[in-house]
Amino acid sequence: MALTLFYITSAVAVFATVMMITRFNAVHGLLYLILSLLAVGVLFFLLGAYFAAVLEVIIYAGAIMVLFVFVIMMLNQGQKTLEQERIWLQPGTWIGPSLLAAILFVELVIIVGYGDSAETGYVVNAKQVGIALYGPYLLAVELASMLLLAGLVGAYHFGRPMLKVTKTGRGL
Repeated sequence: MALTLFYITSAVAVFATVMMITRFNAVHGLLYLILSLLAVGVLFFLLGAYFAAVLEVIIYAGAIMVLFVFVIMMLNQGQKTLEQERIWLQPGTWIGPSLLAAILFVELVIIVGYGDSAETGYVVNAKQVGIALYGPYLLAVELASMLLLAGLVGAYHFGRPMLKVTKTGRGL
């Protein structure tokens, strides 16, 4: 049963990822991206990596949603934004993501209610994750942190207001 759930969840993750890439509307793409991340969390759960599953859902799916809400709040453009939100909230927008989320929810209920812990693999706790990340994978963790820092500096550079240059060459 766990193998069947694994394949169904994998199909949901791949389909949601393809749908995320092919959407022209950013909100539609975001909905499918969150579903893809939730499906990956369920995959981690099926593999017995419960800690990684929780981190996947809380950090990635939660953080991306909060980031997107902040961007929408910062870019509030008045009446134009209200009209766009009305279009986004139409029922047709939510059918695909809702169906995929329902599939993932049913799978999770089956896993928690009827799953055998011996079927799903072994439990990986936080200490084992920490030892792996700061042991043999230390270089990869540090490179990822440098990449995130570069992205943060780039986002700050592109997002800051432009300074007017005076005749003296100094900004106002």
